[in-house]
Amino acid sequence: MPLPIERGLAKTFAGHIHWRACGPEVPGAPVVMVSHINQQSSALMVELLQALGAHYRAVAIDYPSHGNSDHIDWQPRIEDYARAVIETMDSLGIERAFALGEAVGAAVSIALGGGWRDRIDKVVLVNTPYFSDDATATKDIADIAAVRPQDSTGFPAPRSIDFLLTKDPEHAPMQPTQDWMDRINVAQFEIGRDRWQAMQALARFDTLAGMQSLACPTLMLYGEHFIYGRHRALLQARCPHARIETIANGRFCMTWERAIDVADHARRFLT
Repeated sequence: MPLPIERGLAKTFAGHIHWRACGPEVPGAPVVMVSHINQQSSALMVELLQALGAHYRAVAIDYPSHGNSDHIDWQPRIEDYARAVIETMDSLGIERAFALGEAVGAAVSIALGGGWRDRIDKVVLVNTPYFSDDATATKDIADIAAVRPQDSTGFPAPRSIDFLLTKDPEHAPMQPTQDWMDRINVAQFEIGRDRWQAMQALARFDTLAGMQSLACPTLMLYGEHFIYGRHRALLQARCPHARIETIANGRFCMTWERAIDVADHARRFLT
């Protein structure tokens, strides 16, 4: 039987942050703070929380404007999402933790490891994105926007799995289903017109400088078919102590589709 998921709200500088958690709440026991992908929420991290919860207390937040967290009317930075993680830790009485995140969540985990060295002991970066320059960031975001439809007011429109596989297969898991797509649709409805905040934050984040700032043990975990995996050597050059591991037959959204595999790699590294 899957482990139960707990939920709550933490009061932070960005309003109330919604969180989900799984695993025993034991004082001093290891905690993993989980950060989600762009335009999603902790609702898509449930399988990973349960996979991690057998060995850790696993906590995932919804970024400001995402999921059930309060919306903000200003453009955040990746560092602001990291601060929301830290202030959620404060609210829950968590002094130290590991950080794990996929895509935008990997950038948040980089910011956590580099910016809060006294709070974050190790980081696991899943499918770390990288824009080589401003022009590439602008182009890549425009390409993504072109396959994420909206209505005339800018509110996100639902997508079928056939639409995704035809228009944007690189951002689909290896075995996509309409059930999976519906979870993404709901997550985007929750964000509404604020859904591009995280991508704009990522475009402004200096990933290479962030990698260079990481002094803690670091695992870079990639899906075999992840589109930005070609940059892994460049990122590791800025963080030479980082370990690189690959999940065979993996692509995007591995924290959902390959939750057990991600948790197993993380557990071997974090233990």
